[in-house]
Amino acid sequence: MVIHSAEFVISNTEVDKCPEPKLAEYAFIGRSNVGKSSLINMLTNHKKLAKTSGKPGKTQLINHFIINKEWFLVDLPGYGYAKASKTSRKKWGLFIDEYLLTRENLLNTFILIDSRLEPQKIDVEFMEWCATKGLPFSMVFTKTDKLSAVELDKKLAKYKREMLKQWEVMPPFFVTSSVSAKGRDEVMNYIAEINVAFEPQ
Repeated sequence: MVIHSAEFVISNTEVDKCPEPKLAEYAFIGRSNVGKSSLINMLTNHKKLAKTSGKPGKTQLINHFIINKEWFLVDLPGYGYAKASKTSRKKWGLFIDEYLLTRENLLNTFILIDSRLEPQKIDVEFMEWCATKGLPFSMVFTKTDKLSAVELDKKLAKYKREMLKQWEVMPPFFVTSSVSAKGRDEVMNYIAEINVAFEPQ
């Protein structure tokens, strides 16, 4: 997929203020500091589309971007930020749940996983929740440039073993690096394939 344009549309915490659900939509979510903004910027070829920050929990809104005037990319708040207040975490959780469960044009949620870490309980539980709600999702392993090829293979194999404890087959997954743009074509082609079948309501 060639990116001709990528533009910010709106930020909010109220699902009913999101753009009309006439275009295909893809959400990106993950633990705080997983490299989500860097990944979004890499995928769209725009270095400053999503604001990057070294501070976990920086994204606290539902951020909509329109790509090629054809589909929405949605940057969701990171989950699991320990320093956020319980009230803030609960508020974020409620509007994220509402967004994921009610956006009928949401075709896939990309769940970002830090490839350097052992399988994290919060990630596995979130994916299990998506599965129980019938929400299509894919896994995106980030920061793979931080690992050697051997280390990466070991981490992926361990994650697959963990996932297959609950799943009959491994959910779709992508191996990416925001530094080298590894995995970009695979993710964008996946979106393009799904877009072909989308029919506006």
